[in-house]
Amino acid sequence: MTVTEETTPISHYERIGGAAAVKAAVELFYEKVLADPELAGYFTDVNMPEQRRHLALMLAVVLGGPNEYAGRGLAEAHQPLNIPVAHYAKVGEHLTATLAELGVPAEVIADVRVVLGQVQDQVVSTGNA
Repeated sequence: MTVTEETTPISHYERIGGAAAVKAAVELFYEKVLADPELAGYFTDVNMPEQRRHLALMLAVVLGGPNEYAGRGLAEAHQPLNIPVAHYAKVGEHLTATLAELGVPAEVIADVRVVLGQVQDQVVSTGNA
């Protein structure tokens, strides 16, 4: 390495394999969620290809990848669904289990858990806290 080269830290997004890895995680995640009888009902009338695309774009941002998400905000998209904390927690468990199953390093999963904690209030309905 020469003196002029920059040593930019590699993002979690790059570490796990970029867009292809995020897409694989989203596919496996929704397999788990749609097979969960407590959660599947939230997606009955949802355009799942579009939903998968939105989650992939959001997950890329969470992992330090490109920010190409231009959809609704978390609160706007989720508050009308009256999601209780227990269901939010189950979704988080499915996501972290998916990442672990795909071999994502523990520290990356820990960072995803931190983000899940930070955005919970935007997703969970006020009356269901």
